[in-house]
Amino acid sequence: MRRVTLFVNGTSKNGKVVAVYGTLSDLLSVASNKLGIRASSLYNGKGGLIDDIALIRDDDVLYVSEGDPFIDPQNEVKAASDQPGAHTDWLTLNVGGRLFTTTRSTLVSKEPESMLAHMFREKDVWGNKQDERGAYLIDRSPEYFEPILNYLRHGQLIINEGINIRGVLEEARFFGIEQLAEQLEVAIKNSQPPEDHSPISRKEFVRFLLATPTKSELRCQGLNFSGADLSRLDLRYINFKMANLSRCNLTHANLCCSNLERADLSGANLDGANLQGVKMLCSNAEGASLKGCNFEDPSGLKANLEGANLKGVDMEGSQMTGINLRVATLKNAKLKNCNLRGATLAGTDLENCDLSGCDLQEANLRGSNVKGAIFEEMLTPLHMSQSVR
Repeated sequence: MRRVTLFVNGTSKNGKVVAVYGTLSDLLSVASNKLGIRASSLYNGKGGLIDDIALIRDDDVLYVSEGDPFIDPQNEVKAASDQPGAHTDWLTLNVGGRLFTTTRSTLVSKEPESMLAHMFREKDVWGNKQDERGAYLIDRSPEYFEPILNYLRHGQLIINEGINIRGVLEEARFFGIEQLAEQLEVAIKNSQPPEDHSPISRKEFVRFLLATPTKSELRCQGLNFSGADLSRLDLRYINFKMANLSRCNLTHANLCCSNLERADLSGANLDGANLQGVKMLCSNAEGASLKGCNFEDPSGLKANLEGANLKGVDMEGSQMTGINLRVATLKNAKLKNCNLRGATLAGTDLENCDLSGCDLQEANLRGSNVKGAIFEEMLTPLHMSQSVR
């Protein structure tokens, strides 16, 4: 078996030792894989073109070309210095008034498709402006440019304390350094504090209440109070629209005229709460306890629970004169001994609802579903005109 050492045409560095077998095409294929080029021809050390594998001897040194003529490796240093794209010379950059000294290779090798690479790959091609000292002028921020230059030098992203990482990202995008921009975007994302969806505690909310003037509108839309103890607090006129109040303890809380529209009150305890004039349109209070609540406002302002989900709620003994429960769902709910005088129950689902001992005088039950509902010990007669099914 014969072995040869392969170099890229014109160089004598980073060679590869390979075994010679098969045809010349096989050797070219191996050279392509080993050297990372598209090998098309082989030369010996004197520049002779090899067109037959039988001409190759053991321990030969061969130069692999992609089709270009033979370049003597002895002249590579001289040739490199003579080429217009030589990357060994030093440059000084004047970036926003601050001088940076680096090599042309640093600017063009790491990110060959970047703006900096295109600016300095060929001498004077871009017509770069220079100051009186010969430094190339670049009108960008020096503090954001420094981390980029260091990245081009050693490939590591290092940002000193006090440097805004977003500013470095904008510079990376401006110069078209895509790999660095991707790293910076990931770093920014990781530096953001995680979204805090933890419920608000009683202590936090009380502090919030004390810091708010009584005449100011307190907006708590969409906030998470799940499981919080808000019992006996003055929560009048607060906007809880779409808030999460599931499993909250709201016993004896004053929720007069508060807005609970589309709020989640499932499993909450509102026993003895003051709910005068409350707005609970389309709220979800499934399984909640509202025993002994007061919905009745002496001034005539009616509580509005239209379209609310009240499945399985316990509202025993509550004062609900004039309440609006239109198209609400009260399936399997307990409304024993409730005052529902003048209440609007049109289209309400009262299936299997316990209405024993309720006062339904002048209540509107037209279109309501009373299948399986219990109407025992009614305080006032229920006329057929009040319900159609």
